[in-house]
Amino acid sequence: MPIIIVIALLSLLKYLEVSFLDNLSWWWIVGLAFAAFLWFEFFERMLGLDKRKDHAHFEKIKNERVKRAFDNKKNGKR
Repeated sequence: MPIIIVIALLSLLKYLEVSFLDNLSWWWIVGLAFAAFLWFEFFERMLGLDKRKDHAHFEKIKNERVKRAFDNKKNGKR
């Protein structure tokens, strides 16, 4: 996600012709956007990073549900 913010900031600064980005080619920004596209569409999936976040989230929900069930059982509630 930080790379998307960097791309947006670079695009805005280039469009506004800020002095140090005035000489920068648009191809650098397009190349960075393409690299971000490749990362999010292919490499993140190949490395399993997208699934790892999902599994951690569902594992947390499952553990909370189990804990509530055991707490309710100890207290005599159903």
